Amino acid sequence: MEEILNQYETVHASDATIWFKAGKVEDFPTNRGGCIKYKNKQIAIFNFTRRNEWYACQNACPHKMEMVLSRGMTGSADDIPKIACPMHKKTFSLVDGSNLNGEEYSIATYPIKIVENEVFVGFVD
Repeated sequence: MEEILNQYETVHASDATIWFKAGKVEDFPTNRGGCIKYKNKQIAIFNFTRRNEWYACQNACPHKMEMVLSRGMTGSADDIPKIACPMHKKTFSLVDGSNLNGEEYSIATYPIKIVENEVFVGFVD
């Protein structure tokens, strides 16, 4: 199962060499998640309209290795946008992927940009 998590690594916008077209803005539900596949990765994308921001992260919850984060509940903790795993309620920052429950495991995050009503996710491979 570790091999699943090893394929995910945080990408910063300044490091992105590929901007993958994930879909149109209207393809993604507001204040909830959707999921795309990029190569062998499942990526959760969140149109967090309450914050007027977009986020992307791995869809795999590192706690139980299930592809469920896109179905999680969005919210904020101390003004940090977060996603809660729908299975065990573990919460992760959508900004940097840190575990907001204080546990060691975290998630990979990816940059998003919106260009002419289209959603792009940044990758390095």
